Amino acid sequence: MTEARQPHDTAARSVRLLDGLRSFGANYTELTGRFAAWLGLHSTDAAALVEILYAEDKGTPLSPTRLSERLSLTTGATTNLLNRLEKLRHIVRTREHADRRKVTLRSSARIEKPAREFFGPFSERFNALVAQYPPEQLEQFENFLAQLCATMGELPDAAE
Repeated sequence: MTEARQPHDTAARSVRLLDGLRSFGANYTELTGRFAAWLGLHSTDAAALVEILYAEDKGTPLSPTRLSERLSLTTGATTNLLNRLEKLRHIVRTREHADRRKVTLRSSARIEKPAREFFGPFSERFNALVAQYPPEQLEQFENFLAQLCATMGELPDAAE
């Protein structure tokens, strides 16, 4: 079909894509909920721990402010959450910058093994799934996700 896509095709595809993204989001939330139960943590604490671990794996550790943004929490709620995770020895707050006021969040050695044990099967399956697709198709998907995130970020705040 070389003709331009019909509006109905785009609308139907949009619905299918949003359904898939919502389903993935729900599954991811459920997975982090199981991680929380496995560790005996509140779901928000586990979500924070996952964000900290993931950021470290990417080589871009989080600050408390950035974690607050990622979890949509107030700074006070984030401080309380971090205090709980630090008391359990799941995280450490470090001062790695020349500006000693800046805090970096790191996972502790104590939590790394359990986290890898829990998420290892998912990571292996995810990597196997990604390996099934050609790089060009994955690049298109990455671009789509980046543009989708940018589009969502450009939406006005409901309070505005």
